[in-house]
Amino acid sequence: MIKIEGMPELPEVEMVVRHLRPLLVARRVEQVDLRRARLAPELSVRQFATRMRRGEVEAVDRRGKHILVHLSTGWTWMTHLRMSGRFLFVEAGLAADFGVAHTHLVVELDRGDQLHFADPRHFAWMTVVRRGEWAGHPALRKLAPEPFDKAFSVDYLEKQCGRSQLAIKLLLLNQERVTGLGNIYAAEALHRAGIDPRRPANQLAPERVGRLHAEIIAVLREAIEAGSTLETDPREIYGRYGAGAFEENWRVYDREGQLCPACGSVISRLTQGGRSTYFCPGCQQG
Repeated sequence: MIKIEGMPELPEVEMVVRHLRPLLVARRVEQVDLRRARLAPELSVRQFATRMRRGEVEAVDRRGKHILVHLSTGWTWMTHLRMSGRFLFVEAGLAADFGVAHTHLVVELDRGDQLHFADPRHFAWMTVVRRGEWAGHPALRKLAPEPFDKAFSVDYLEKQCGRSQLAIKLLLLNQERVTGLGNIYAAEALHRAGIDPRRPANQLAPERVGRLHAEIIAVLREAIEAGSTLETDPREIYGRYGAGAFEENWRVYDREGQLCPACGSVISRLTQGGRSTYFCPGCQQG
């Protein structure tokens, strides 16, 4: 398994959604066994199971880093993988690969198949809300526009930068300013744009912001495309696909002490907001 510092980012979550979609759409939820109540802290174990049962999956979508499973009964099952959450699709008659200690949810589907969810580090989060109300849930209502939506324009990013004295790397990690980026892709986008991660956001010239906007979209698209070609067991659905396939294309992330592929300088690491930031002091001076 690919090691990731921190939570799965947008490409990883997108690949989980794409793997779940053909396995779940048009399947009916028969029974739900929530084995760890704190996985869904907003609901009782009974409430969680009742809202899920008898629903047929109509769609599997994503908002930011949240997975949304829409049910025909009018409910939406929301999941955030956090650091170690993962799904496993278990065909009828087969034994699950997860150990009992880490299997926190078992969803029984029609035809005898099951969907298991494990979270060894106990950080994942779920809830089930009315389908028309998921966008207003506290976990989602303040999220910035999706990077691939028209609302995430150069003008939008310029306004977000202009209003903040935060270091640009920290602004990119704020999901209310830019949705979907985490430590990996923020570092990669800043390197591609030639921007020092420590530079205050409101000191970036418009042309720099425009370049950063383009590189954010480009690096996310490339990671998703790389993940879509990664050969995996289709039953084992990790929040690791994008990063796992794209790791060989990382230019600075986790490359401390190596040579920058753009200018040949030695890649450095510093700490920002309690997390590692990788950058090239040679070509990230803007």
